[in-house]
Amino acid sequence: MEEEDGSDWGGLAPEILINIISRLSVQELWTGPMFVRKSWLTVCRDPYLWSIFDLEPWFESYPESSHLWSPDFERKVDSMLRSVVDWSDGGLTEIRVRHCSDYALSYAADRCPNLQVLAIRSSPNVTDASMTKIAFRCKGLRELDISYCHEISHDTLVMIGRNCPNLRILKRNLMDWSSRHIGSVPAEYLDACPQDGDTEADAIGKHMINLERLEIQFSRLSVKGLASICEGCPKVEYLDLSGCVHLSTRDIANNVSRLKWLKEVKKPDVYVPRSGDVAQTERYGHWRLYDERFDIHAMRI
Repeated sequence: MEEEDGSDWGGLAPEILINIISRLSVQELWTGPMFVRKSWLTVCRDPYLWSIFDLEPWFESYPESSHLWSPDFERKVDSMLRSVVDWSDGGLTEIRVRHCSDYALSYAADRCPNLQVLAIRSSPNVTDASMTKIAFRCKGLRELDISYCHEISHDTLVMIGRNCPNLRILKRNLMDWSSRHIGSVPAEYLDACPQDGDTEADAIGKHMINLERLEIQFSRLSVKGLASICEGCPKVEYLDLSGCVHLSTRDIANNVSRLKWLKEVKKPDVYVPRSGDVAQTERYGHWRLYDERFDIHAMRI
């Protein structure tokens, strides 16, 4: 309720109100003060509050559900992202969402040239079209997460690499084919997982020389693709190869020896049966066990 003298919150100056509201999480802000009164809504739309839009904590706490992959949910995320882009007045530097589309991402690319962090994992309707806009208009990008985005191809990696020289972190993880996705992720989307691991690895190696952290879990790359990455990205400090079943311990050791700054490498620990039935994937606690008990080359798809 408004005070009788027309002031809000006991006469606090707008700057103080903004400072108080800035301490809330995105979820708290979006579901609380915005709906109390018009004056609060005005404060909540101040550009100062919207240099960062991070929904990742909410997604991390929310159980995986097929609901998240529905068109209705995607429209809601798009609507939120477009609103935040407008409120930021072009000052948005960090976006961390899931299940958005080309529609909202293109809108952000057109209006937020200072974007430095973009994380849009699990966005089935983001394609090379909007990512090309990001590459040309957000050249200060330093972190990109396009994990589980099956409509994004190696062309995006080429364009980002050519136009965003400050890129330090790339996450291009793929679905791990395990049962935890069954029932929550549409089966047709799981089946459409990209297969061009070496093509993507070649794009990374040729165009992302300044990478320091690279995650490519469950990529189908071979030793050829790994060699391209290790030759072209000498500054890599962290390399995640979890689930890359076409690589042996020897393949990895021979190639990562080129990475003088490497501090940590995560190796595969997955055995895929020769039948290719990913539903029967078996896990072993130690990659060395996998290397000793199975013929790596015979199992390559």
